[in-house]
This record gives sequence, structure tokens and C-alpha cells, in this order.
Amino acid sequence: MKLLFDQNISFRIVAKLKDEFPDSVQVRRLALENRRDTLIWEYAKKNGFTIVTFDTDFYDLSSLYGHPPKVIWVRLANPSTEELAHELRIRSEIIANFIGEPSWAEVSCLEIG
Repeated sequence: MKLLFDQNISFRIVAKLKDEFPDSVQVRRLALENRRDTLIWEYAKKNGFTIVTFDTDFYDLSSLYGHPPKVIWVRLANPSTEELAHELRIRSEIIANFIGEPSWAEVSCLEIG
């Protein structure tokens, strides 16, 4: 599962989730930090990533354009990096289903909160 973490999520989360989500990256590593959301959207779409974000902007894009890419919209109240990693770890099965199972094919955004 390839997760692309938005710039408001610390780059440190990638190391904390390497066992569950080994192909994940944060936008900073891709030189996409402070870039337009549509550019990040297109990168994720072209490269098979699911975007993980705190922002409504990607939810809005998924509502407008559908998917790919799929979006995981984190709606937790200001979690630390460790808390967010924990929440994603305990939801790894539902995230895997959201990304890959045919029964989830029509769902473009998964809210966690």
C-alpha cells in the first residue's frame, strides 16, 4: 500500500509505519512540499498513491473528480505523529480494503476520526 502523506503530516511518520505501509512517502521527500494540491493529486494519481491528509482540499478534489487517487482524510483533533501512526496501524486492514478491495471500488475517500 502506497500512502502519500500531505505536508501537514510529519515526514517522520513514514519510518513509524514502514512495516504496515512500506512504500509510503511524504511530499517533502518528493519535492512537492508547498506545491498546489492539484499537482500533488496528479502525482498521486500517476504513481499509484493514496493521499493521507488533514485538509478538506483533497476531500473536495475527490468529490469533484472521483478517484484515483483515493484519499484518507484524517479528522482527528491535532494528533501527534505517534498518535496518528497508531490510528493508521490499528486501521491497516480497513485501509487495505479501501485501497484494494473491489467492494470499495466506488468509495473515493475514507474518513478517519
